[in-house]
Amino acid sequence: MMRRAAVTVQGMVQGVGFRPFVHGLATRLHLAGFVRNEPHGVEIEVEGSSSAVDAFVAQLKTSAPPLVRVQEVWVHEMRVAGDKTFEIRTSVRAGERTVLIAPDQATCEDCLRELHDPRDRRYRYPFINCTNCGPRYTIIRDVPYDRANTTMAEFEMCPRCRAEYEDPTNRRFHAEPTCCPVCGPRVELLDADGKRIACADPIEEAIHLLSLGRIVAVKGLGGFHLACDATHAAPVRLLRRRKQRDLKPFAIMVRNTQAAERICEVSDEERAALVRPERPILLMKKRSGHDIPDEVAPRSNSFGVMLPYTPIHALLMEGPFEALVMTSGNLTDEPIAFTNEEALDRLRNLADCFLTHNRAIHIRTDDSVARVIAGRQRFLRRSRGYAPFPVTLPVDTAGREILAVGPELSATLCLTRGPQAFLSHHLGDLENVAAYDAFLQAVEHLENLMAVTPRVVACDMHPDYGSTRYARSSGLPVIPVQHHHAHIASVLAEAGRTDQVIGVAFDGLGWGEDGTVWGGEFLVCDLAGYQRVGHLAVVPQPGGDVSSKRPARMGYVYLTAAYGEQAEKLAEELMPELSADERRVIAQQIERRVNCPRTSSMGRLFDAASALLGICSENTYHAQAPIELEAHAWDAGDESGVYTCNIEVEERGVCVVHASDIVRGMVDDFRSGVSRVTCAARFHNSIARATVEVCERIRDRTRLNAAALSGGVFANAYLLEHTMRLLEGESFEVLLNALVPAGDGGVCLGQAAVAAWRCKCV
Repeated sequence: MMRRAAVTVQGMVQGVGFRPFVHGLATRLHLAGFVRNEPHGVEIEVEGSSSAVDAFVAQLKTSAPPLVRVQEVWVHEMRVAGDKTFEIRTSVRAGERTVLIAPDQATCEDCLRELHDPRDRRYRYPFINCTNCGPRYTIIRDVPYDRANTTMAEFEMCPRCRAEYEDPTNRRFHAEPTCCPVCGPRVELLDADGKRIACADPIEEAIHLLSLGRIVAVKGLGGFHLACDATHAAPVRLLRRRKQRDLKPFAIMVRNTQAAERICEVSDEERAALVRPERPILLMKKRSGHDIPDEVAPRSNSFGVMLPYTPIHALLMEGPFEALVMTSGNLTDEPIAFTNEEALDRLRNLADCFLTHNRAIHIRTDDSVARVIAGRQRFLRRSRGYAPFPVTLPVDTAGREILAVGPELSATLCLTRGPQAFLSHHLGDLENVAAYDAFLQAVEHLENLMAVTPRVVACDMHPDYGSTRYARSSGLPVIPVQHHHAHIASVLAEAGRTDQVIGVAFDGLGWGEDGTVWGGEFLVCDLAGYQRVGHLAVVPQPGGDVSSKRPARMGYVYLTAAYGEQAEKLAEELMPELSADERRVIAQQIERRVNCPRTSSMGRLFDAASALLGICSENTYHAQAPIELEAHAWDAGDESGVYTCNIEVEERGVCVVHASDIVRGMVDDFRSGVSRVTCAARFHNSIARATVEVCERIRDRTRLNAAALSGGVFANAYLLEHTMRLLEGESFEVLLNALVPAGDGGVCLGQAAVAAWRCKCV
């Protein structure tokens, strides 16, 4: 029986090889009709046997090219028209544009084969790409996604590239960045003063300089990396000194998964994450006997590893290196450099030379960072390869589009369009002026790219955050969202849920409605609102933010809470780096309540434990003390045991966790000769056990059985996996972040979800 159907496909279906795929699929199934791009997606009409039409619709999702993300498929029956052929028709330009923009993707296997084939005209051409790979988000200036609206506009295609671009059977059909050595961008090698280094092959010369121990600034998809040979300590030490980065681990790039397995223990899930086209930096446990010097990732039990994701990287990795350091091209706390001029200005004292090119980057986009926790990839930073792909909200914001501006640290933006929430790339800490400028650029770029003018701004409740000040000066209605409510709402948004859950939000800080700094919170909440039903017992945080950089200060605070008058002697024994003068100042701040906010922060408790065990007394980078504490916990193997923890129930029914009990147990163990790693493991176990006990008490009162865990502390794989296992053992349904970071990089999604619900209810 002959049949004709109209098929509408929405999602990431333009500029990713979808129309050629549709053409080939229809031809193989002997279907007639056409396919064309529309502002809202792709329109298809197919005509043929009923079974062939059914097979065609089924394979649209299951067999599409790698960059395609099909979100919705609608099928409508039509009258048979008698078409004899299938064709790709001219795109329709008019109408509301809702198609998705593809993130940047790693070079595909087909292009890599051509890159290394001496018979191919793109042999060793460092800008090879096709519809299945290459730059997208970082080169787009405007919509629609046409070459004229990208930074490739200045490169006119040669006849051979044009023929490929216009051939529906070619995988470069409408690949906007397509080019070749005749018509495309070119690489060059510059010295630290910006003068061209004469050489036959800039990439080969860069390899030679790297092998001599030089530091090379390499222009990637979203900005510059600082690269050096990771297998020799001297250049790594030099890079640390120049970059003013004493201890924070450097990311490294290796040639392939086999090279990764020589230096890391790689699980099946991690191997799959490494080779995905998004190519995140993946944190993996160091393998015993690896030959990477300690200077690459000092005081860490893991390496941050990524595979090459551009042709330039693939060519560089042909050099005589087991691994290259590939760290962001910036000074500490600054955004990544992304223009040639900016790189030469800001990185001239860091790099010996610059491997750059003349394809402009329109929007800087740092690498994504992830680790596999509880069997699934989870983000520490969501950026290149993923931005601006949306998360679908459980609430439609059509007519009340929302801009959520996130918090101050690890900032990202979120812009809604209908039920879709588009997240920006990683922006950094907005207390940095350059990062705030990048934030302003990202707002403009995201609004333009998505063709959305927001009607409402959602922000954090903290009045001094740069993002909050931006929201209040925007002239739009402002919806403030409590920080930890936003953390849990981000989990609900990912899960597509609007029901009440028990929310466990553990992080460093968030503005509390009672005037204290929150961070160890138990909430009963949904998107509409929250109730604080439990928290870590509040303690003073002398010096405010100073204590977040000096974990020993919080160690002294918790010693005082646990031991009273004995704390002074114990502090001298356990934390000699905390001088008597500093302890005296801390005591005075606490007594006089001068610059001494009260906090329930779980992050500060982990700082304290790290300092008291002699692991880390000063954070030279964000969360260093907890990260090193976690590394020790893993080294304990199967060590078991927990410390007693008093959970007090106040008159209004709020559970208060007295962590000073855990600290006392840990310190007593440590002083009696129990190993540091065992104490670290028991500390983690105790936090996990106390968390579950509070959740059980809340469940008894509320009959809620779903527990959502979020906040930066849950980037700790040891804590998250142990807590999750205990909760599931008590028959809880556990909800976690997976599409956005559990830390502050996911807060904007939660803000958008809460604001969307409130707007819906107005």
